[in-house]
Amino acid sequence: MVGDRNYIRRLGAWRAVAYVAAAIAALVIALVAHGATVGPAAPGFAGMDPQGTTMNAARVGQPAPEFTGKDSQGKTISLADYRGKYVVLEWTNRDCPYTKKQYDSGNMQALQKEWTAKGVVWLTILSSASGEQGYLDASQENAQMARVHAHPTAAVLDPSGTIGREYGARTTPHMFVIDPQGKLIYNGAIDDKPTTDISDVKGAKNYVSDALTEAMAGQAVQVASTRPYGCSVKYAE
Repeated sequence: MVGDRNYIRRLGAWRAVAYVAAAIAALVIALVAHGATVGPAAPGFAGMDPQGTTMNAARVGQPAPEFTGKDSQGKTISLADYRGKYVVLEWTNRDCPYTKKQYDSGNMQALQKEWTAKGVVWLTILSSASGEQGYLDASQENAQMARVHAHPTAAVLDPSGTIGREYGARTTPHMFVIDPQGKLIYNGAIDDKPTTDISDVKGAKNYVSDALTEAMAGQAVQVASTRPYGCSVKYAE
């Protein structure tokens, strides 16, 4: 009888494990169906984007990759122009549910407004290729920013994916923070709540705000790299 009871307990445990595994598999399938991905661990990596193109890596503690691009106003934007200032890079895709969570809640706009008021340069970057989810031309992006009341310093259009691949941007959102000396001090997720639920914004640990607050106070950034989450960046093939 004892042996029978032990067998029943083991059988129940294995069934529980199988149930959890099936639930995880279903969640992964659902996220993939929405174009979601979890990027590789920061601080940096070399790898392939979803279209199979080799990507570079932006590494925490190293100089941030220089870039030049056009913003939605037709102005040429160069990272070198902002030497001496803190710079935030925000990869975005208005159709991604993870991005919509941040904008529909007003969280991203609040962060942009707060930190640009403190002298931080905030660059929103669109690396979706023409014809892909999230692609916007200049006039469409200007209309989108007006609609959601966004407050970045500029929106940089990167339909070729050149800037995104230089940084190894994998998800929307994917956040980078650069110090006044041009060194990357943060690479990763916007916060610690990798969901599309707007209610999760409140109470989330915001890694970007923490990095800026600590760095501007002369302190070391305690969490300098995290695993980015969101929809995959829709690069050109």
